[in-house]
Amino acid sequence: MSALGTAVVSGSDAWAMFPARIKAVRPEIQLVSTYELELENAEVRRRFAFRSGQFNMLYLPGIGEAAISISSDPDDNDSLLHTVRAVGNVTRALARLDVGDQIMLRGPFGSHWPEAEAVGHDLVIAAGGLGLAPLRPVIYEVVRHRDRYRRVTILYGARTPADLLYAHEYEAWRGAGLDVRTTVDLGDDQWKGRIGVVTTLLDSLTFDPSETRLFTCGPEIMMRFVIYAALDRKLSREHIFLSMERNMNCAVGLCGHCQFGPVFVCKEGPVFRYDRMEPFLAVEDF
Repeated sequence: MSALGTAVVSGSDAWAMFPARIKAVRPEIQLVSTYELELENAEVRRRFAFRSGQFNMLYLPGIGEAAISISSDPDDNDSLLHTVRAVGNVTRALARLDVGDQIMLRGPFGSHWPEAEAVGHDLVIAAGGLGLAPLRPVIYEVVRHRDRYRRVTILYGARTPADLLYAHEYEAWRGAGLDVRTTVDLGDDQWKGRIGVVTTLLDSLTFDPSETRLFTCGPEIMMRFVIYAALDRKLSREHIFLSMERNMNCAVGLCGHCQFGPVFVCKEGPVFRYDRMEPFLAVEDF
């Protein structure tokens, strides 16, 4: 698992930006949409490659740029997807754009989910809220190569049923042999599923800790308690991986916004093995 960002074209400047057009916009949940982008330069588009868990910097001239995880299939060169919540100046400006509008892009950057670590083992994917977006490429990889993995379980929690991200894909994932379990903090009259935090899903899951790998992404407090629950079940620290996407502004470790302890998340992450981050996750004041 590389700890260094990679340029969109091998050997190119990490600051180099490339124009991209919005091909489609899919509303997902409140304030969240998935943007399908197409790099305008045919050669750049042909050579673009990313690994699951990596991110791009999306730049809107005159407004700024934001680090956004890539949420598409790494093997699908026709679709470059980013799932974005409109919560800041850049992302709110992006939400005002339409199909055909141009933005700028640089990347991809960052470390990736180590799917190879899970080959031949059980895999638990635990996500909360928008944290499912950087894990969706892993799910696509597992579905495409289902025979490489043993039992694969997705544990996903959201605030309400209306906040469940990518709900239209769950049945396809189940049809591919994945065990998809969801929970919400607050149900409604139509909700017949589980109510509670993601750790309750993990508590109800039977697994062999020696044969299980855990990938988790979501709010840091959620990840912390999922990891603690997994450790209580004797899962090894070396078999737990998490994504620490935090206020990444430059993608090359210069601005300092993403510093977490001694680590610059945008440069050395965002995906880390838990034993490396354990001393800093124990600090509850983020």
